[in-house]
Amino acid sequence: MTNSELCELAAKCWFLTGATASGKTRVSLTMARLLDAEIISLDSMAIYRGMDIGTAKPALSDQQLVPHHMLDIIEPMEAFSVSQYRDRSMEIVRQVRERNKQVIFVGGTALYLKALLRGMFEGPPADWDFRQEIEQELDEMGGDFLHQRLEMIDPVSAANLHPNDHRRLIRALEVFKTTGKPISHWQMQFSEGKESEDCRVFTLRHARPVLHERIENRVTSMFEAGLLDEVQGLLDKHGSLGQTAAQAVGYREAIDHLEGRLTWDQTIEKVRVRTRKFARHQETWFRGLSECRMIDLPTEFDSDQIAEQLVAIGQQVK
Repeated sequence: MTNSELCELAAKCWFLTGATASGKTRVSLTMARLLDAEIISLDSMAIYRGMDIGTAKPALSDQQLVPHHMLDIIEPMEAFSVSQYRDRSMEIVRQVRERNKQVIFVGGTALYLKALLRGMFEGPPADWDFRQEIEQELDEMGGDFLHQRLEMIDPVSAANLHPNDHRRLIRALEVFKTTGKPISHWQMQFSEGKESEDCRVFTLRHARPVLHERIENRVTSMFEAGLLDEVQGLLDKHGSLGQTAAQAVGYREAIDHLEGRLTWDQTIEKVRVRTRKFARHQETWFRGLSECRMIDLPTEFDSDQIAEQLVAIGQQVK
């Protein structure tokens, strides 16, 4: 399917997003019941098998109540691109709609959301010789050099990519080498979006102190639920996690603790700090997407009532 065809199909879907710990799961289950919908995960870490606690993956009981898709689809040492996510999830959309059911995308990965709503630059095929050359330099010189190199040719992309996101940094360098133009130039055609009133893209938002408290509680619950045991089990099974999975909030810190680089208290605090930072990053992304309709929540809220309100609003969208 073309970008325009994929975007047209996505426009028929519902989206529930928001920063980590904003309360998406409970609201989404009620929405699914009201809409007779199935849920597609919009979470770049929930795709990994065995990474359950740290990703706040929906409980099996919730998955039995409402069909969920794009969970547990690859092993944590494997890579999975945005285009793979888009293509696979949109095929699921087509199948679900053939069953005369609605689709709700639920999660906080803004890059996935943008690709679904606006399409994406496919780019040239992989240049494996170039990638091998860059990876050798990466081994010799460390990760910072990649980011610095990209800043010289594409400061826009460099500003939007974390220095540890080696896969996307290499891809940006590869696109420039192959096409002679920065990837940010090619992506400009996907920078315009619809107005939020014309979309069913709902973004749950809390006051900053409230969100921080929810994050504190989430992190505490993760470790009480056995996050360290989960990570140790993954390491025992796979030896190590893939580059992307190992960067997941909570997992990187848990590995550092298990390997003796962080004390227990340092681990907890580092996860809290990094989760708050991640939430701010998510909120910045959502504010930059015109399609997102911000739903400001009170400190105490009823998930069922919020779901009913969102369904009522969404049903007015043509």
